[in-house]
Amino acid sequence: MASIKKLSGIFIFWSLLVPVPGYPENPADHLHLSPGLTQLLQQEMQAIQQGMQSLIPAIVSGNWEAVAETGDNIQHSYIMKQQLSGEQRQELQLSLPPGFLELDQSFHRSAGMLAHAARMKNMDVVNFYFYKLTDTCVACHTRFAVNRFPGLTTADSHGEQHH
Repeated sequence: MASIKKLSGIFIFWSLLVPVPGYPENPADHLHLSPGLTQLLQQEMQAIQQGMQSLIPAIVSGNWEAVAETGDNIQHSYIMKQQLSGEQRQELQLSLPPGFLELDQSFHRSAGMLAHAARMKNMDVVNFYFYKLTDTCVACHTRFAVNRFPGLTTADSHGEQHH
């Protein structure tokens, strides 16, 4: 029962982050991606959002197969890895800041661990990796999408905004 309460809290927190209609540019980094690559990133973020949303009912009902399948899909990307040309891969590597790439790798690694935990039917570990996925989303949005998610900034006692 404690795991369900933890998961409910995560669900409420996650629900504050949606909808995510697309992948925004970071105004601080001024990413300039080709239209085709921008569209693929937007599609990828929408697919991840749908996958994350589908995890809640799958986890709380113990649908291990659905959790594992979604984790695998997120780990291996929905669209990006399947549709990127060599030129687009190079563009991504040169355009995205290192911190973004580190968060992206962590996110996909956690998705794989979530899938593994689901296959082991280990609810506590599934919940942990769902939390890790959500935490990584928040970290990335806080660093690289403050214009899209202004609610993720914090204000100090002087009312100044921090990212």
